[in-house]
Amino acid sequence: MTAQHLYYLFQCFFIYAFLGWCTEVAFAAFKERRFVNRGFLNGPICPVYGFGVVAVIHFLTPLRSNLLLLYLGSAILVTAIEWLTGFILEKVFHNKWWDYSNMPLNLNGYVCLLFSLIWGVFCVFIVDVFHPLIDTLLSHIPFLVGIILVCILVIAGLADLYVTASGILKLNKRLEKMQAIADELHQISDKLGESIYKRTITAMEKQEEFKDTVSEKQEEFKSAISEKQEAISDTLADVSDEVKERIALLRRSYLENVKATSHMQKRIMKAFPKMQSRNYKESFEDLRNKLKEMSLKK
Repeated sequence: MTAQHLYYLFQCFFIYAFLGWCTEVAFAAFKERRFVNRGFLNGPICPVYGFGVVAVIHFLTPLRSNLLLLYLGSAILVTAIEWLTGFILEKVFHNKWWDYSNMPLNLNGYVCLLFSLIWGVFCVFIVDVFHPLIDTLLSHIPFLVGIILVCILVIAGLADLYVTASGILKLNKRLEKMQAIADELHQISDKLGESIYKRTITAMEKQEEFKDTVSEKQEEFKSAISEKQEAISDTLADVSDEVKERIALLRRSYLENVKATSHMQKRIMKAFPKMQSRNYKESFEDLRNKLKEMSLKK
């Protein structure tokens, strides 16, 4: 591959990554009646579109005269890229970004037959009809100007990737803290429940002991039950004194973590509505719900 051809592929990558971003935004606007930046990055590009179309242009343009082979090759190649992208993102960030598990003939939820077939149609259109227009456009850009633009876009894209990746890793750290807080609250709740349960069972056993006694034992029975009720009340009072402050502190800390979610992290969660955290699923869903509630209150 020559330097000239590599430069050409970079140009194509950014053009189709931008057009892919426009497609995603338009689809989201039609579906949700509002603007949503549906890209993985903060900037107006969707790299998976850029990589997919560039791969088709580079490897499959020789098949342009055979539309059937071009269609099949495009569907297979782009599907492989989409699957690999989803797999890598999940392994690196421990999040599943999109999920086609509810679609028939899907593979690991990353890809499905329907969208593979649609990809094939779009790629045939791009190679046979649309890309020749892009070639004409690129031929009018002076070489030096094009090199400068590509360099600027590469630097900006890498910086955006760093900021995005850093933000996602920080989000995972926040989810880890929230999960630890939630686990401790559950432990406190379990201990409270166990203490009350034991006291209640003891009272019920005492009731069984006395239920067949003669009437002269009724006062003793009432006294025993009263003692157990008082013991339960004392337990709740004791727990309240000992644990109340800790529970309040944990809840404040949990809410602070929710409020500390950055604009970029919120954008990612909106951009990928089916995104799932593999390690902190409950905390992630709770964070998403609480952010929605906070947004509605504004």
